[in-house]
Amino acid sequence: MTDKLRLDEPGPGVARLTISNPERRGALDHELLDALAGHARSLDARCLVIRGSGSVFSAGYDIGNLEQREFERTAERLVAHPFQAAIEALEAYAYPVVAQLNGHAIGGGLELALTADIRIAARGIKLAMPPAKLGLIYSHTGLLKFLQACGPANTAELFYVGRSVDAERAERMGLVNQVLDATELDDRVLDLAAEIAGNSPLSVRGNKRILRALRAHPLPDAVERELIDLRESCFRSEDFREGVRAFAEKRRPVWRGR
Repeated sequence: MTDKLRLDEPGPGVARLTISNPERRGALDHELLDALAGHARSLDARCLVIRGSGSVFSAGYDIGNLEQREFERTAERLVAHPFQAAIEALEAYAYPVVAQLNGHAIGGGLELALTADIRIAARGIKLAMPPAKLGLIYSHTGLLKFLQACGPANTAELFYVGRSVDAERAERMGLVNQVLDATELDDRVLDLAAEIAGNSPLSVRGNKRILRALRAHPLPDAVERELIDLRESCFRSEDFREGVRAFAEKRRPVWRGR
């Protein structure tokens, strides 16, 4: 589908997707997200591994390519729609998904990792959620993943402070299952994937379906609409525009609170 997302099958019943967008530090653009959604809908491997390349798993949304002339529409179109479609397709994958965090996982890249069922991280990497540094209100569905993975206090720290945590702290927080030396990451993840793929597909697929259903917390329609409107309001805000501009210019943003 695209050279930015490579597919291979390193073992029986195992499919592996490698994010290969080094010029943008594994950033998630339309092309890559569409390919991810397409693979998640079409593959039938009994274990799916997602990894990055180089020193980064994914740096998140490709905000560097936002069009200033149509900033609001472009920002919402990237952050809200193709990303959400890819996440939903991955969530719906019938068999277990393993995120191999070979490198840093930032923003949407970290949410992508949290969408996987199991996360194995290389020692020395950083994980971070920088919406507070960008003036971005995160989606309620994304925030729910963090609440379920690492609890209210750790989620508050990640989103209110915006500071990165190392892999060892991420393991203690519940963001990752295990931390390994980078030299053994590939082999250990493939061993895990092969073991999953060799288990009863009826059991694994059924247990995954039940676990996903148990974690679902449907909101009243009016509340969900309010949260969606709140999130979309940030795309029209001065703060988000300033946050993206400051990020591109490598300076501290000047917040207006509107």
